[in-house]
Amino acid sequence: MNRSLNPAIAAAGNKRTWRNLRCWWVLVLFLAGVTVNYITRNSLGILAPELKTSLGITTEQYSWIVGAFQLAYTFFQPVCGWLIDVIGLKLGFLFCASIWALACLFHAGAASWAHLAILRFVMGGAEAAATPANAKVIGEWFPKKERPVAAGWAGVGFSIGAMLAPPIIYFAHASFGWQGAFLFTGLLALAWVVLWWLFYRDPERHPNLGAKELEFIRQDNEPPAVKQSFFKALKSVSKNRRFYGIAIPAFMAEPAWGVLSFWVPLYLAKDLGMDLKQIAMFAWLPFLAADLGSAASGYLTRLYTRLFGFRLVNSVVASSVTGAFLMLSLALVAMTKSPYVAIALISIGGFGHQIISCMLSALVVEKFDKGQMATVNGMRGSFAWISSFLFSLIIGVTADKIGFNPLFIAMGFFDLIGAVFLIAFIAERRAQRA
Repeated sequence: MNRSLNPAIAAAGNKRTWRNLRCWWVLVLFLAGVTVNYITRNSLGILAPELKTSLGITTEQYSWIVGAFQLAYTFFQPVCGWLIDVIGLKLGFLFCASIWALACLFHAGAASWAHLAILRFVMGGAEAAATPANAKVIGEWFPKKERPVAAGWAGVGFSIGAMLAPPIIYFAHASFGWQGAFLFTGLLALAWVVLWWLFYRDPERHPNLGAKELEFIRQDNEPPAVKQSFFKALKSVSKNRRFYGIAIPAFMAEPAWGVLSFWVPLYLAKDLGMDLKQIAMFAWLPFLAADLGSAASGYLTRLYTRLFGFRLVNSVVASSVTGAFLMLSLALVAMTKSPYVAIALISIGGFGHQIISCMLSALVVEKFDKGQMATVNGMRGSFAWISSFLFSLIIGVTADKIGFNPLFIAMGFFDLIGAVFLIAFIAERRAQRA
């Protein structure tokens, strides 16, 4: 494919090009944005014990605050995905990131659970852009053979932010109080918005991308993206059987991630007797494990290809199924009273979950064309967050009565159910081309 007409490269003249720009700049820049995204969203979970006391919030009311975020995240992912497909990744993600940064700042003025719920709804709607943007970055900047590994590294941002949130929020809280902690994370998000505006460009417009690397990125000769109206795009995706092979496993997987993000700090405080300092010391470990799972997931696909001769799609499916078996560790949490054993088991679950999540993103990029990637990943995210939203409401009305143990047992087996649909709808049979 001839890409010599790249206007940015032509206009750049003698500007210096950067080697491996897609890896060392674009992916890291996006990864930093998703990291900040998760720091801002997880600030609520870390501060939950104090917010409940300071604002007189009950466990059920807290579940509605969490649910407001999840509800907005559920419904706005396809909208954000479609917006990014239509107006482009740079402007679409910039718009959404600006809104979630401002919403986080306004958390500092919250005076009641209802006020927090409204702010979380606004933040959830804006932060919903992260999942569809993830697919768009991978599809725009990486050829097919690199996408599973790129999806794994992009997924690191989704867990590294959650990993960094406990210590960052703890020290911000210790220095400025809970209001200051929200202000600090909101300003962090605004700083990243400025970086995104200044430095992100599409491949064809990036002045520091060399012609050779652009040719490498575009080696698959994929057709140009076709833009569709919102409802036409939803209808087209909804008719595709492969979408449900991705969406149903996402539906079964997301309750576990919702619990890690919003409920584990409360579980550690309520059931295991840990204070905020202890939570800050240990609650990041499941997200460190999730980071490792994200990074390992793409390389795991290469291992399955090398050892068993799997084609690309089947190696991605096999990696996801591996993650589903690792999720059984969550069921074992119900069998221990040790906070350290519980954190270790939850960490194994975090590792397994991120393998599943990253591989589902890789399948979206592999199975759908560029004009649909962000929309499809947004719809996948909606399926996921519907289950997360419902599960949070269940926790809110049952945790004080029956405890968290039955809920951990359920989460341990959800992903094996999802794996059945993944194999049935996505795995390629021998008669199909790779």
